This record gives sequence, structure tokens and C-alpha cells, in this order.
Amino acid sequence: MKDNNPSRAVAWWLFICCAMVFATMVVGGITRLTHSGLSIVEWKPLIGALPPLSESHWLELFAKYQQTPEFQKVNHDMTLDGFKFIFWWEWAHRLSGRLIGVVFLLPYLFFLARGYLKGALAAKVFGFFILGGLQGAMGWYMVKSGLVDDPRVSQYRLAAHLGLAFILFGLMFWTALGMLQPRAVSPAPSHKGIPLRITLTHRLGNGLVALVFLMVLTGALVAGIRAGLAYNTFPLMNGHFLPPESFMVEPWWLNFFTNMALVQFDHRLIAWALMGLIPWLAWRIWNEQPAARVPAMVLVLWLAVQVTLGIATLLLQVPVALGAAHQAGAMVLFGILLWAIHTHRRA
Repeated sequence: MKDNNPSRAVAWWLFICCAMVFATMVVGGITRLTHSGLSIVEWKPLIGALPPLSESHWLELFAKYQQTPEFQKVNHDMTLDGFKFIFWWEWAHRLSGRLIGVVFLLPYLFFLARGYLKGALAAKVFGFFILGGLQGAMGWYMVKSGLVDDPRVSQYRLAAHLGLAFILFGLMFWTALGMLQPRAVSPAPSHKGIPLRITLTHRLGNGLVALVFLMVLTGALVAGIRAGLAYNTFPLMNGHFLPPESFMVEPWWLNFFTNMALVQFDHRLIAWALMGLIPWLAWRIWNEQPAARVPAMVLVLWLAVQVTLGIATLLLQVPVALGAAHQAGAMVLFGILLWAIHTHRRA
């Protein structure tokens, strides 16, 4: 049967890819929280997709892991069964990334052949594939940082790895929304092409997208240096708004990346800012564009869920389930924010 709405087909394909990026990020979060990320010490993009198929293969992989600093300094008493547990999480994370590549590339070639994707749009969408490949390479670059003397991945590379996932998700999600929500035919009264009464709302929306992304990066730094295991009180940090040890590292600017107190404080501070700014944005959207009221309301409700998850994760000292849910909730919040902004602009 001939597809009479190619834009809708492409949009739903991109949404499926977004869902796979989300699922991969969730598995990646669990992999990190279970300390499984350093269990596979090689990067084999093709043959690495196959799991161990024999006991001798398991023993070979375990022997390679036993040569790593993580085994020698942290997991020296680990058994083969314990290794299998952490191996499967890291393998599942890598396999999920590979599947995204397949689910993206094959339909892309089909849509290209059918003429659903043309010109600048085809080039832009192929750019998502390139970005996905860079994301995989960044993942291995991150893992390599933990296969040295200090068996812990670099918090900078972790932030880059997570940040790329959010960029890829956001670009695909926004493009898919654009295919389902075409621009309005009659623009509002404007000055130099900018609608007069919604200029502030547009700027606020853009700023909040950047702020949520910054929150994600600070969350990655919190995870990378395990700052969530300290200052497990709320709303104050062990009785302080800003702990006195927040600037004890020299030079001073390193505190923003390596000091548990300041890194966690920055993450909290952005959360407080979002708790004020997101309801303001939703209120403006609600008043300016009735067609965007549903995503505006969902945005505020999910913000409450995400903040609750964050507080619970902190107070309970980062249990795996809550930590993974909090990370997943950040991408959900990011997606709802894009949905609300896009609907407001296109309605």
C-alpha cells in the first residue's frame, strides 16, 4: 500500500529512534550504577556484538578483566559468576547502541530511495547517524579512561558521553515534531519577523533548554565523582546552603569539576532555578497558546516528579533503581520541554 503521508512515516521512525536512545541511556545508567562499565576491556564494533558462547570464552574474557586496575584494586575477590553479572550489563548497553545504528540506517536508506527524504532534510537526518557514531566512539573513549591506574572513568568524558546522547535525542525529537506539526499559515503580528507578544516566551524556552542540558552535564559530574554519596540531606547540605569546603581545591576553578561539595551544589542550584523558571514558562504558554496547554501542564507535573526522584535519590544515597529513574527522568523532562516549546511555536 502506498504511504500517502511520508512525513508522518519519517517522524514516527525518528520517534522510535528517540525511544531507543532513551532505552540505551537507561541501560547505561544502570551499567554505571552497578559498576559494570569496565567489564569489557576491548572495543570490537562488529564481532563484539556476539556474547560469549562457551565456558572457555568466558574464562578468556574474565582473564582480560583480571588484568585491569578495577579487578586488582577493587574487585580482586570477584568470581566468574560475579563477572558475568557486570559483563551482561555492559554488553547490553553496547548492543543497544549497535541496534540503534541498524534501526536508523536501514529505514534511512529506504526513505531515501522512496524520496521521503530529500535535499537538506536528508543531509540533516544523515547527520544524526554520524552523531550516533561519534556517541559510540565517545563511549569507548570514556571506558578507556577507567582502564588505567585509577579504575574510575573520567567525569569529563562521562559528561560528554551523556551530553551527546541528549543532543542526539533532542535533534531527532525536534525534527520529528516539525514533521507532525507544520508551521502555522498565518503568523502573529511581528516586528522584524519576531512575534511581538511571544518573543520573551521564545527566549525563555531557549534558555531553559540550555539550562536543562547544563543540569544534565552537572548530573554527570555528580555521578562521575560519586558526589551523590555525600551531603545526603535536603534542603541544606549537612546544615549549610553552601558547604565551607566548596572552594578548597586549587586552582579555584577545578572545584566546579572535582569538588564533591561544589559539584553537588551546582546541580542543586540549577534544580532550584528550574523549579521557578519552568512553571513561569508553562504559565506563559498556557496564556498565549491554548493549543499548547497540554504539554505545558505535563511539563510542570513531570518537573515535580523529577525533583522528587532527585531528592529521594540523594536522601537514600543513590540506590540503583532510583538513580536510574532520576537519570531517565531528566531525558523525559527534556523531551516534554521541547514538545511544549515546539507546540507553542507551531500552533
